[in-house]
Amino acid sequence: QVRLVESGGGLVQAGDSLRLSCAASGLSFSSYGMGWFRQVPGKEREFVAHISWSGPRTYYSDSVKGRFTISRDNAKNTVYLQMNSLKPEDTAVYYCAVAIGGKEYNNWGQGTQVTVSS
Repeated sequence: QVRLVESGGGLVQAGDSLRLSCAASGLSFSSYGMGWFRQVPGKEREFVAHISWSGPRTYYSDSVKGRFTISRDNAKNTVYLQMNSLKPEDTAVYYCAVAIGGKEYNNWGQGTQVTVSS
């Protein structure tokens, strides 16, 4: 059974940094691309970043490009999201996800709250 566990969220001030982690189990981690998403209450879940299975290809939403960096450590079955220059509009619950058996993300973690105060 696939399990994704996010950690590293918290309350920070605008301009600060945070690093989120997502520990994966129950899958051949190095075989899958991984994604980060975020969601604000009342809004749809929003794509943040994706990293390919081997790591060299990364994709970002325009809203975080240049500030966030996605990376992975296949030896630790962990994907990271380094978030710099945080803004109040980055406040959300952040989820990691993986697509297994298709192109749609279908396995999600429980999420970690990030709150950025102005």
